[in-house]
Amino acid sequence: MSTPATRALRVALHGDTILTHPRFNKGTAFPAHERKAFGLTGRLPFRVNTLEEQCRRAYDQLSTRDTPLRKNTFLQSLKDQNWTLYYGLISRHLKELIPIIYTPTQADAIANYSHLFRRSEGMFLSFPNQDNMEEDFLEQTRGRDIQLFVCSDAEAILGIGDQGVGGIGITVAKSAIYTLLGGIDPSKAVSVTLDVGTDNEDLLNDDLYVGWPNGRVRGKAYDKFIDKLRRAFLQPLVRKYHPHSLLHFEDFGVNNAKRLLDYYRDQHAVFNDDVQGTGAVTLSALMSAVGVTKSRLLDQRILVYGAGTAGLGITKQLRDAIVQIDNVSEAEANKRFWLHDRYGLVKQSLGINKIRDALQEFVRPDDEWEGVPTNEKGEIGLFETVRKIKPTVLIGCSTQGGAFTEKIIREMARGVDRPIIFPLSNPSRLAEVNPKDANDWTDGKALMASGSPFPPCKHPHGGKDYIVAECNNALIYPGLGYGAMITQARSLSDSMIIAGARRLASLSPALKDPDSALLPDFADARMVNTEIAIAVAEQAIDEGLADIPWKRDEVRDHVMGGMWEPVYPELVYDKDGLH
Repeated sequence: MSTPATRALRVALHGDTILTHPRFNKGTAFPAHERKAFGLTGRLPFRVNTLEEQCRRAYDQLSTRDTPLRKNTFLQSLKDQNWTLYYGLISRHLKELIPIIYTPTQADAIANYSHLFRRSEGMFLSFPNQDNMEEDFLEQTRGRDIQLFVCSDAEAILGIGDQGVGGIGITVAKSAIYTLLGGIDPSKAVSVTLDVGTDNEDLLNDDLYVGWPNGRVRGKAYDKFIDKLRRAFLQPLVRKYHPHSLLHFEDFGVNNAKRLLDYYRDQHAVFNDDVQGTGAVTLSALMSAVGVTKSRLLDQRILVYGAGTAGLGITKQLRDAIVQIDNVSEAEANKRFWLHDRYGLVKQSLGINKIRDALQEFVRPDDEWEGVPTNEKGEIGLFETVRKIKPTVLIGCSTQGGAFTEKIIREMARGVDRPIIFPLSNPSRLAEVNPKDANDWTDGKALMASGSPFPPCKHPHGGKDYIVAECNNALIYPGLGYGAMITQARSLSDSMIIAGARRLASLSPALKDPDSALLPDFADARMVNTEIAIAVAEQAIDEGLADIPWKRDEVRDHVMGGMWEPVYPELVYDKDGLH
């Protein structure tokens, strides 16, 4: 079976125009017959390079950049010139370079977007231009086979908050990860930012800010804009012209993320990485840890510190898995969770003004907490909660660096043999605890996964190092999305996500060696996401959500055969071909 990357492409561009088109440009890798056909013989130096040679040269150039942000801007420049070389280079140094083009370095690039701006990439749907939204959408998508739309309004970017129009940087990075790890053809993906203003005063006071210099639109005006987006972007355009595409929402604020997901998910294949992706990869890590402790998800006492978009998404993903895997009711599964937000433990007496509607099903009754010390506002702190419930699982989504103190971790370790500790906030400076400290304070017994990369931990009594799993969404969301796209699924169901999470957990090194990492090494992320895509596609067929003629036993061949690879395709000059 020929893959999308190996089929010959008929291209209408000629001369300098093909050398400046990142999809078709091969640079010095154009062979002699293509140089002649496209008028390039006198435009390129004599020697023809292989892609491997180009990657070595590009890596040498990259190595001269002395900071992660400089490396990020170099790679972005390379992407603007030559997609195949960009993806080929990163795929050869995956573990090293994903943190450069994605978290944590991409957060710095986004924060400096207006000052680093060189060339526009993606689709900008701006509030002042909302009446032209349909026209703007069609201008970039007409006649194209689009499989993926990645969309953000940039209110809650990578732990650094509201970044206005710079949010295009996270959608571009997510799209790139879909290509690198999920095999999505980059020509079939569109990155979208919704520029609805910003409340970031640094941006509003910056003369070089390239977005709409206005306070962030909220309330009815925001909803009206989103409704226009729905009518222009989803009905009828996405459904009419791209009915089998995936709509990926990214880094929306806590008041919008879940409600937009709920609104759209019954109409189209929709995915929110902050709600579902974070939840899915955390579920995989927890299932691995539960496998090590030889217990069940239902047996866990799970304390989630930080009940925002990510924390609540994780909670609901874990709850849904308990319901499905352990065959209990939602009400019974909800009892396994204790949530903390800025008002402390989410409990009944906080009242309606301090408890968001989305948290209602996880509110703890007051009679459980009689005699437990509170502060002057009647709020219960994290240490008191840990001492009371003796959690088996402690998950941090608070962006409060160091919140899991030695006192708290030692108290947790007193109540459980193998404490499961996930400091998931990123970047690393915002992690609730350094895994090295948690390892020391639990005498090497903690089972850990973190949101950012951390070095291995030394066991306090010698022996081999403990590898801290990186609970990175990129280990799962490309596979979830690709599995939905290749089956042309009408929706991305909860069962499809859980199927992907279970497949990821089954690949855990810790299941073979309890002292190994809870999740696979990031260097294996492409293989891992392929397996996840297969599991998701199989589940889509089982649920009757797939719109494809092939059967379950054909899934693996179709998933692997349809993946885009960073190799140069043969190009044929045709004045009526692709532009």
